[in-house]
Amino acid sequence: MLCNGHTEASGVIFHIMRFSVHDGPGIRTAVFFKGCPLSCWWCHNPESQNSAPGILYSAERCHLCGDCAAACPHGAIKRMGERMTLNDHCRLCATCVDACGAEARSLAGRTMTVTEIVAEIERDLVFFDESGGGVTFTGGEPFGQPALLEALLRACRGRRIHTTIETCGAAARESVLRIGGLADLILYDLKMLDPGRHRQYTGAPNRNILENLEALVAAGRPVTVRIPVVPGVNDAAADVRAACDYLAPLGLTQVDLLPYHRAGAEKYRRLGREYRMEQTAPPADVTMAAIAAQMEAAGIPVKIAE
Repeated sequence: MLCNGHTEASGVIFHIMRFSVHDGPGIRTAVFFKGCPLSCWWCHNPESQNSAPGILYSAERCHLCGDCAAACPHGAIKRMGERMTLNDHCRLCATCVDACGAEARSLAGRTMTVTEIVAEIERDLVFFDESGGGVTFTGGEPFGQPALLEALLRACRGRRIHTTIETCGAAARESVLRIGGLADLILYDLKMLDPGRHRQYTGAPNRNILENLEALVAAGRPVTVRIPVVPGVNDAAADVRAACDYLAPLGLTQVDLLPYHRAGAEKYRRLGREYRMEQTAPPADVTMAAIAAQMEAAGIPVKIAE
């Protein structure tokens, strides 16, 4: 993407989180890219799925004063019961965000240049140096904005900042291999092996995802596979057995098991969307331990993430 007629790469970022300790080694700054080709039922960043900026609304904060509706130049906000609701006339101008004194509305996503993003990353250099940390490009899907991702990786490499890409793997092979080769670590999400159920729960097939993972491993890229363990979705005996059969021959150095959590449930309400995992509880510790033990028995180096 071009920015104001210049050739510096830019793209839509919806969050930059400091002091992350779960997205790679050491203390990290996580840069969240907007847009994802998957729509996983359990996604804890649903605001990342659409590539365009979006408006989040917190009914709990709203005073129902109507200032947002009065300020909206497109007539896109109406009161419906105890909510001030957006309709199809919304043009994401964010006038309502500025007008809301209660901070009940916020804008998820803004266009940033490489220079702007790197400046944010460099604020944390002292923490990277002390902890062996760095920056993690996540999302959303970083490979969905390849020009921005590549430019950021090159900029960080020039500054000797450790880089990690967290990806769902649903991207063009050429981008995954070429741009992925610039990263110090790739965290590769693997949801499930069954193609039909993968499409059901993520909205997309998994053939490209599996082939990209195999290509990265064959190319010698530093890959850690991450499996979200979601009760009732991919924790059955057949799912675990399929994962073991698939992963064992790859010779990975690490596989992380990520227990499902409900941290994103409130965001769905703020987006006016249904959270389809409402009745799903996090997996029990004994379940996680049993899955890890089965993988270890298959010769897979596995760790349960905190």
